[in-house]
Amino acid sequence: MANVTFVQPDGRAQSVEIEEGFSVMQAANNNDIPGIAGECGGCVSCATCKVEVDAAWIARIPASTELETSLIEDEDANVRLSCQIMMTPELDGLVVHVPASQYR
Repeated sequence: MANVTFVQPDGRAQSVEIEEGFSVMQAANNNDIPGIAGECGGCVSCATCKVEVDAAWIARIPASTELETSLIEDEDANVRLSCQIMMTPELDGLVVHVPASQYR
């Protein structure tokens, strides 16, 4: 098991455990993290699971696919779809920020 920390727009942080091979979106949904809807279930079609990867972690995350990039092209370079970030042992301790825009 590894840990991922979700930081809300108001600064509140919640760390949850996630099994290797599961997505950050699945960890959020399984632990009732607000602001991560994941309406498409991880099919890379809705962009309701955006997170801003903490700057200290962005270089450790695998590059986004063309499809993912097309859904978040107007966002900051650190914005990713949490359904596309799969947990690995190297990502233990990952910190992501839930953007305020996810609360529309």
